[in-house]
Amino acid sequence: MNNETDSQLALEKIRTFSSMDDSLLERVRLTGLEPVLPSVYKTGVAAQSTIAASALAASEMWRFRTGKTQDVSVDMKHAAIGFRSERYTEINGGDTPKTFASSGAGDNPSEVHGFYKCGDGGWLQIHANYPAHKQGVLEAFNCESTKKAVQDTLSKMTASEAETYLTERALPAAMMRTLHEWSAHPQGMAVSRLPLIEIEKIGEADPLNFSDNPQRPLEGVKVLELTKVLAGPLMGRTLAEHGANVLWLNDPHLDVIDGLVMDMSKGKYPAHLDLNNEVDKDTFTRLARSADVFIQGYRPGSIASKGFSPHDMAEIHPGIVCVEISAFSHEGPWSNRRGFDSIVQTVSGIGREGGIAKNQEGMVHLPCQALDHGTGYLGAFGAMVALLKQRREGGSWRVRLSLAQTAHWLKSLGRMNEITSPDIERSDISEYLGEVESSYGKITFTKPVAQLSETPGFWALSPSPFGSYEPMWH
Repeated sequence: MNNETDSQLALEKIRTFSSMDDSLLERVRLTGLEPVLPSVYKTGVAAQSTIAASALAASEMWRFRTGKTQDVSVDMKHAAIGFRSERYTEINGGDTPKTFASSGAGDNPSEVHGFYKCGDGGWLQIHANYPAHKQGVLEAFNCESTKKAVQDTLSKMTASEAETYLTERALPAAMMRTLHEWSAHPQGMAVSRLPLIEIEKIGEADPLNFSDNPQRPLEGVKVLELTKVLAGPLMGRTLAEHGANVLWLNDPHLDVIDGLVMDMSKGKYPAHLDLNNEVDKDTFTRLARSADVFIQGYRPGSIASKGFSPHDMAEIHPGIVCVEISAFSHEGPWSNRRGFDSIVQTVSGIGREGGIAKNQEGMVHLPCQALDHGTGYLGAFGAMVALLKQRREGGSWRVRLSLAQTAHWLKSLGRMNEITSPDIERSDISEYLGEVESSYGKITFTKPVAQLSETPGFWALSPSPFGSYEPMWH
């Protein structure tokens, strides 16, 4: 079986979660072959198929609104570069002031983020890219802000004890598990029973209307986005790529990573809004009354506790599509646990498999944030599928995904064992990069990956920081 067929099969499976006719697949052209990145798993196939799925949904949206069909093409090398877009976002050809940190341990002795060997020989990952998480770890361990101080503390604990101790304090940390250990774990079992993506009707509503005479597939579609890292912002960015009006909201008190915001704010209106403030809550409710899509990427229950669960949103605006992205899914004992792409790789056996392939202790993670990016593109696909269902059948809709479900799917694609293959060099990607003037300066960015013959994807707004716009529809 060749790699192109692997991507076609993966795309066909994703398509089954929609009501789109399988004949549409004949209009999709997938080029390129694995290995495209050094990996144990088929990250190129995952990138190509999820990006193609989102583009296919956009083309179906265009056909529904205009009666016109179009062709879609996705190149695997461009898809792999797109799965690392945050890595290639730069100002004036130099590094961003803050880059999106890798999942592994760095060389900075004051950097707490990274991998640690515990007293029992087990491994622990601490995710401390954000200042609040780093500070939380230091307070939990009552130690100095150095990697050595954290290591000295963990040398007196088992990996399991450390994981429990930190996660009970709502800090993102994870014990390395093997594939077998994860498949036998209650959370691993809960995730294995779930589909890759859930799209379900949650309330009654009349079919809403799209605007007339669109120039782009999602023109006139209003998207409220409450997300942080990385899958949720990518989902909103993908909808903006096809013309959606995306209002990206962030609490001004929360930490942000500048490099991530630069990459993910393209095409969006980034604004400040604090749901703990009653005036801002009223503003959000007014915005929701005319929103077509609501994306949220916080822990399950977090936004619902403020009165904005999918069912609440369906009461505020019957016919809305609500998309929920979480780390470990809405099922199982870890359903409310904080997590990131690299944390899910650590617990699910993906990281350990990389270590085994490299013949080293501990973990070697994927060469890109594949779970985040894959979930983001799948979320955009799900949002568009649900929008089409709403316009055809009526109802309010919920779409649910998680990084853990995407990890389970990635492993199901089969192994590649090409972790020693050459990586893509920076010098090889110039044709996939563009430049734009922004409030940050001149920014280099990764061009849209999917090529649509009639409605090429692009971002109508240059990147900008939160607070650049007011929390209102523009």
